[in-house]
Amino acid sequence: MQLALNEDQTQVLDFVEALARPFASAPLHDAGLALESAELDAALVENGFLDVMAVEELGAVTAALVVEKLARLPFAVEAAASALVRPLVDPELPRPLCLIEEGRTAQPLRFLRPGATVVVVGASGVRSFTAGSDMIAPAQDDTLYAYPVAFLTGLPEELVQHDVDPGEVLRAWRVAVAAEAAGLLGAALASVVTYVSERKQFGRPLATFQAMRHRLAEAQVVTNTAYWLAMRAAASGSHADAAMALLHAQEAAKRVCYDYHQFLGGMGMTLEHPLHLWTYRLKLLTSELGGRGAQGLAAADALWGA
Repeated sequence: MQLALNEDQTQVLDFVEALARPFASAPLHDAGLALESAELDAALVENGFLDVMAVEELGAVTAALVVEKLARLPFAVEAAASALVRPLVDPELPRPLCLIEEGRTAQPLRFLRPGATVVVVGASGVRSFTAGSDMIAPAQDDTLYAYPVAFLTGLPEELVQHDVDPGEVLRAWRVAVAAEAAGLLGAALASVVTYVSERKQFGRPLATFQAMRHRLAEAQVVTNTAYWLAMRAAASGSHADAAMALLHAQEAAKRVCYDYHQFLGGMGMTLEHPLHLWTYRLKLLTSELGGRGAQGLAAADALWGA
């Protein structure tokens, strides 16, 4: 596995970073549970950053790098499914893209709104439909997802069937969520490190206390591992790698989110700090594709199944 970015990847990420710079900070007077930017989304589409997987010189790894970079922003962007799954199903599918497993339609769907494309993956294959307002039930105001979410009230009678292996779509979906989670983990850690480096107690920054430094070091290790496993899965195209990458990302999220809010003395839970914009998203992603148990079973099946 190549551990250094090539020139093309570096250039793409530099462009993404420049484009996203105005959106790198949460609005001063808006610490709501979910932030979106139509301007950012339109700029990503216009500049082709969600279509890099189709470029032979860039491919899935560059797409995963873009997803990871965008996940670090306080603004939620529908990038993971569009960048890594849509090219396999149909590159012309209208965005936003919402992915759901067959038989699990009761789960909250990120970015579900009228006009969104819902892709259903399961034993019946890969099918899609355009969501209408009569199919959508909004989430309650007090739900804490930090993504724009809604619920499907049902599926239409007719769906478009796509000639693609559902197993490959599930693999790409796992890579997409793993890359997104890696970015969220990185942003959350950076936010916490900044806070504890500035916040003083007993006349010294919190970050200078050994117990906290040890826990932050452990968090850095699992965050780095989530990043590299996601990139490995994107590069290899392996079902086992994809399942292991998402399993680790979901395990890491469960492990560090409690610590991060504790380090901030509860801020990030009370919206005084933007930490929730990353940790609450991570909490939702831990249930994606059946959660950690399902990823463990998928990895075992890919490695040792018949």
